[in-house]
Amino acid sequence: MKIGILQCGRAPEEIVDRHGDYTDMFRNLLGSSTFTYGTWVVLDNVLPDSVNDADGWLITGSRHGVYEDHPWIPPLEQFIRDVYASGVPMAGICFGHQIMAQALGGKAEKFDGGWSVGHVSYQLDDSDEAASILAFHQDQVTKLPPEATRTGSTAFCENAFITYRGAAMSMQPHPEFSDEFMRDLIAARGDILPDHIRQQSLDGLGQPLAREKIAEKLRHFFESNHRS
Repeated sequence: MKIGILQCGRAPEEIVDRHGDYTDMFRNLLGSSTFTYGTWVVLDNVLPDSVNDADGWLITGSRHGVYEDHPWIPPLEQFIRDVYASGVPMAGICFGHQIMAQALGGKAEKFDGGWSVGHVSYQLDDSDEAASILAFHQDQVTKLPPEATRTGSTAFCENAFITYRGAAMSMQPHPEFSDEFMRDLIAARGDILPDHIRQQSLDGLGQPLAREKIAEKLRHFFESNHRS
């Protein structure tokens, strides 16, 4: 099964040599035993020719907001609508979560409550145990699309996990991030954070993460919705 990665952002240049780019992190998260991968750098106005160029689509995070005026955002939204209508499975992470919601009739915006950075415990509807995953966002989905259902949340981020009536799902946190990457990301981009948020996020590193649990959720989603 081929997963098409729609790359909407890049890891900071000064830490790519240690961690790879976002596309590398998703390959490592999902593994190569079941999936092959292709990348389209949407950030550079590169989109697939067809929704069938891959068997499933994954939309990455980005430092940009979905409400910003970039020439690549409207074509990406149309591609999302086309994928959704086709039934090809699609998953979004952070910015991908937000742009899917915006494209499919919901709303994402800069949240008045501020930032969520570092280890966050999410309550998922399909589990009795909270899942700790790394987050790095100020924007969030504030209005669900008509065909969407909230499937995971926190007190701070109500619509943290979303599933759709069609073959689509998305999440606000970053299961592809490791503690090591988060530490370096904060060092590279932490000047945008309030001091107390930056320190709190660094102090929280080292706790167990549910990366494999979320990876398995994503693998199952793609495999179960694969149109052979």
